[in-house]
Amino acid sequence: MNILMVLTSHDQLGNTGHKTGFWLEEFAAPYYVFKDAGATLTLASPAGGQPPLDPKSDDPSAQTEATKRFKTDPEAQQVLATTVKLDSVSAADYDAVFYPGGHGPLWDLAEDKKSIALIETLYAAGKPVAAVCHAPGVLRHVKAPNGELLVKGKQVAGFTNTEEEAVQLTDVVPFLVEDMLTQSGGNYSKGADWQPYVVTEGNLITGQNPASSEPAAHELLKLLKK
Repeated sequence: MNILMVLTSHDQLGNTGHKTGFWLEEFAAPYYVFKDAGATLTLASPAGGQPPLDPKSDDPSAQTEATKRFKTDPEAQQVLATTVKLDSVSAADYDAVFYPGGHGPLWDLAEDKKSIALIETLYAAGKPVAAVCHAPGVLRHVKAPNGELLVKGKQVAGFTNTEEEAVQLTDVVPFLVEDMLTQSGGNYSKGADWQPYVVTEGNLITGQNPASSEPAAHELLKLLKK
């Protein structure tokens, strides 16, 4: 069971002068779900090396069992610090892909041609594609084998407009995940803000927010076991 995790390399929060990147919980929780299930993991990012961590996700209030475990796990820290370059990755080598969120992916992975092609190839091969929180933004330009946008007509979830409003970044992000998924023809649905909410349609798994990252990882394992 070879699972690829793709993280952002983007660290600037628009023109605010603040830092962004990936969200720690959304990496750590799935990482341990997969690891504990015996999966072989590869971590990739557009630039390779250490992906930028959203400093807010390192805040004491944002810590969970998984992030605490990560902070005492030198091996996992080393794996994260040495991500391979995304353009060196071949879809054929993996059984599934998981995209953790954070605001970073809205700037780089959503527009990254290698990422778009990777998702298209994996999906066309019937392999699970999962993305949580802001990471469903990476599906923005991804097409299905029929040439239409992948999310069109599919049940999808992702960071809500009200959650974006709550973190006061509505006017900073390049696009709103909820709006993009809806405008792309996705059958967008959501749960209560900040509560776990995951939608699976076929081999596409999307989760709403940080709390959805662990259940989304379990959904991906379920698909792989089928």
